[in-house]
Amino acid sequence: MSGRPDNAAIIVTGAARGIGAASVQELAADGWAVAVLHRNGRGDAETLAQQIVDAGGRAIPIRADLREPAEVEQAFEAAQQELGPVLGLVNNAGVRADNLALSISDEDWQLVLDTNLSAAFRLTRRAMRGMLRARFGRIVNVASVVGPRANPGQANYAASKAGLIGMTKTVAAEVARKGVTVNAVAPGFIATEMTKDVPPEVLEAVPARRAGQPQEVAACVRFLASDAAAYVTGTTLYVDGGMSA
Repeated sequence: MSGRPDNAAIIVTGAARGIGAASVQELAADGWAVAVLHRNGRGDAETLAQQIVDAGGRAIPIRADLREPAEVEQAFEAAQQELGPVLGLVNNAGVRADNLALSISDEDWQLVLDTNLSAAFRLTRRAMRGMLRARFGRIVNVASVVGPRANPGQANYAASKAGLIGMTKTVAAEVARKGVTVNAVAPGFIATEMTKDVPPEVLEAVPARRAGQPQEVAACVRFLASDAAAYVTGTTLYVDGGMSA
């Protein structure tokens, strides 16, 4: 078992706000150099990166549309050039396009699957190159309690998150001997921009009777990306106030 190299960088996608931004802060506090990936949150990403630099850490903002393979490659090259070898990855970027299955268009199906699942696969595949050479790596996929648990109106979102959990398990088994761990966190109802339009009565289904905070998910991301979690791989950590109980 080897520990994280001192110059290791981690990429966090969807990092300008919400769970992504909270994860950036936690990971930077744990000593990672962080690439703050965003698609349309330039101001927030730049502010977040600057806060980390001002606190003595290392971080840079990078814009990328993760549905475009060429931009994924460019993001990795930029992170490696500015920060060091990319030995960590948090696949957090995600979108919703809710509707009943009968009414989900092909475009909305493809948008959600491309962003939430296919992009995460491309990033994971790219990240593993350097991780396997270094015999060290941490990949954390941000799934959802909706993956294994039905939520009417989210067939596309549920399919993408269930697929992400399945991908997590399979890739983890493939690289476990190489010092690379692959895990998922599955948030429930978390108070973020993505959930601001969710009716308050949804909280009635949460045993904790409250929404979670991004920092509560980020704390779990930090653990799974740490040396302390070296023997944890292929698992999904639910952060849902008891919804999956």
